[in-house]
Formats: sequence, C-alpha cells, structure tokens
Amino acid sequence: MQTLEKLGFVQIRQRGSHLILKKQFISKEGKINQVGCVIPMQRKTLAVGTLKNILNQAGVSLEEFLQNLQ
Repeated sequence: MQTLEKLGFVQIRQRGSHLILKKQFISKEGKINQVGCVIPMQRKTLAVGTLKNILNQAGVSLEEFLQNLQ
C-alpha cells in the first residue's frame, strides 16, 4: 500500500477488509482520467497472483513497483 501511495495513489475508502485506492492523471489528450485498485488487508503477505492483479488494476508494471518499493 505504501508503495502505491508513493506512486500517487490515494486512499478513497475502506470497506470491511478491503482498501480502495485511486489515482488521477491527465491523459495526452488533456482529459482527466482515474485508475483504481482494491487491496485486501486481511493478511500481512499477499499471494503472487493477488499482487499481480492489484498491479494490473492499478496500471503499474512490476519493474515500476519494485523501483518504488521501500
């Protein structure tokens, strides 16, 4: 979650054990777009497939994520 926040994502809300993050950005055409992702908070560690799905939802590559990992 902290790494996604470093990448510009903001916590919008939490519903039960799931955290919803969103990021706004301006496209090349000048439109304001949003991308969001849902992070399950019930465990300390995430399964590899779950992490890949979160990064896919967020539009973040694995390399970009690893570069910003603390």
